[in-house]
Amino acid sequence: MDIYTLKGTEAVSVMHYFEEVSKVPRESGNEEGIRQYLVDFAKSHNLWYVIDTAGNVIIRKNATSGAEGAPSIALQGHMDMVCVKDDGYTHDFAKDPLTLKVEGDILTAEGTTLGADNGIALAMILALFSDEQAIHGPLEGIFTVSEETGLNGAAGLEIKYIQSRRLINLDSEEEGVFYIGCAGGGEVVGTLPASYEEPSKDIVAWELVISGFAGGHSGTEIHTGRGNAIKSGIRFLKRLTRITDVNITSMAGGTKRNVIPNSFHCTFITPRGYENKIEALVKEIQEALRKELSTADPHAAISISKTSLPKRVITSEQSVQVINALYLTPHGAEAMSKTIPDLVETSNNLAIVKLEEDEFVFTASQRSSIASSCDEIEERTSTAFEICGASIKRENAYPAWTPNPDSPMTRLCADFYEKHTGRKPVITAIHAGLECGMINSKAKDMDSISFGPDISGVHTTDEQMSISSAARTYLYLLALVEDMTL
Repeated sequence: MDIYTLKGTEAVSVMHYFEEVSKVPRESGNEEGIRQYLVDFAKSHNLWYVIDTAGNVIIRKNATSGAEGAPSIALQGHMDMVCVKDDGYTHDFAKDPLTLKVEGDILTAEGTTLGADNGIALAMILALFSDEQAIHGPLEGIFTVSEETGLNGAAGLEIKYIQSRRLINLDSEEEGVFYIGCAGGGEVVGTLPASYEEPSKDIVAWELVISGFAGGHSGTEIHTGRGNAIKSGIRFLKRLTRITDVNITSMAGGTKRNVIPNSFHCTFITPRGYENKIEALVKEIQEALRKELSTADPHAAISISKTSLPKRVITSEQSVQVINALYLTPHGAEAMSKTIPDLVETSNNLAIVKLEEDEFVFTASQRSSIASSCDEIEERTSTAFEICGASIKRENAYPAWTPNPDSPMTRLCADFYEKHTGRKPVITAIHAGLECGMINSKAKDMDSISFGPDISGVHTTDEQMSISSAARTYLYLLALVEDMTL
């Protein structure tokens, strides 16, 4: 594989380290391999390191000669990645390396997410820390765990190990865009004991499949109009309950709390005699999806087929209650920012539903830059889940990062970007959660900024990164840390 299109520049090492970390499994919760890789890197380069109680790795690199008096800078990214693969693609995220592909300037992975979110941050930090020609003051690399499942590493970061009070987060996805704020958020999880009964006689068993949705990041793509496969499936089932009795036998949709669900699967039974009406309803919903999602989700599809009869079913009463609860659960952008153009202020993502052996589990994630609005959408979601009798837990709360366009880091990075590239950067905030908010809440005097190269399709198998953009972003970072020593 030839991803070394940057020979003759310092940026070639970034692609080398990205390829290296792509060989190491690093799904959220399975970061031991990448953690050991970072420790081995520190040892091989004679760098100080520590693993804190949360499992984060902090590595320090001494200043170059003459720059010892410069303020320390922390460079930060997360070890884990969202692991999604195409239907039918054989890949074991617990042990298999990613298969990288290059098409011109674009880097992707065969059949899986690429993991540029946030493998490129790891690659840039390792490239800088291994560059003996770079000029810089004291540096710290902060490598956090389980960012994708609730900013858990940042939440558990032992701030006593962090000397820097200037932080560069490398977990953004648009070159030339500097993020100085992010939404806060959390999750609502509902659990409901399943109530089973024996199926009645003279029934038909059905398998409903919702597929072809684009999915995507529930922060950065929640406002794009992409469909939610769970909501589309529930839409069909709600309409069906107006026609006949329905008993659910299985249900599964969505995989990750921060991913818009792209598929939904449900099996159920109905009394015999409604076959023609059910097939007509499928066609009606398919036509509605085609019109409503023609631009954002042109491949959205609904299909239904007969399947084998079950030995037990969810009661008709509970089936209707679950369908009603999920039908009423909010999803999508709820409000736009009044101060930053085109920025989502508040949203909800109905992310995961599943019928396990003896209980239903529903998970929805909320985001908002206003704490009270986040509380309100959490309450609405909880109320919807409670309609079917579910017990509610609120989990993985994280704070918002309030923008400060006049902070020293913002001014310094923006001014130097214009000097370095000849272009003014875009200064904005993001609806997604960034670890800066959590880290800033621990170190009240931390001055943070976030930037990164062009990456698209994160959290999907369409994820891709511009190689040249990664190179330019790294060369800017390299020049920036030198400028900050002066």
